[in-house]
Amino acid sequence: MFSWRSTGAPASGKTTFASLLCQHVNALQPGICAIVPLDGWHYTRLHLSNMPNPKEAFERRGAEWTFDAPAYCEFVSKLRNPIPDAAVVEVIAMEGGGSNNPRGDVITAPSFSHELKDPTFDAIVVLPSHRIVIIEGLYAFLSLGRWKEAAKLLDERWYVEVDYDVARERLVRRHVVTGVTETEEEARIRADNNDIPNGRFVEENMLTPTRRIPSVDDPSIYS
Repeated sequence: MFSWRSTGAPASGKTTFASLLCQHVNALQPGICAIVPLDGWHYTRLHLSNMPNPKEAFERRGAEWTFDAPAYCEFVSKLRNPIPDAAVVEVIAMEGGGSNNPRGDVITAPSFSHELKDPTFDAIVVLPSHRIVIIEGLYAFLSLGRWKEAAKLLDERWYVEVDYDVARERLVRRHVVTGVTETEEEARIRADNNDIPNGRFVEENMLTPTRRIPSVDDPSIYS
């Protein structure tokens, strides 16, 4: 299985880019590519509530220490397991499979529910037929702790570059539209005190990207 990681500062466009890349690959060879967002490994609100400083944990949700790095590393390690032959792949795809598959051919990953504001476990399925897996997220190739272990298992590390002033304006709009904050002023405070510092932290502590991609505003993407 070939693993890509797409990362970049918050609002750099990494999610949009990863989605378009996956669509393009599957247009060339249907069903070969899967995308797994890193957001699924957010710690739950219950876990944050049990941290030594719950108030800080909720305010900084999105910082690297508010993610379950060991569980994420375990997932990436599973992607490196040998892939079964084509006959087995076909049977698994027909029968569905899931996290209880005794052969371990199907790998599951959590997703993040913005409605629940918490992860939903085993929500994403990676089949053996998915020969390319794109992992998209802020800490995709962080050079610290368990993150580094996972990063070194990847074939590619793509970094989406963005000007922080541009990212800040995108974040303000996004936070208000998605209901993360009620006002633009609250959104600016969150961007300046959490999102932008997280982006700079990644930039200063990531493994060397194999490719750098400039972020651009392209209206044709949404037309």
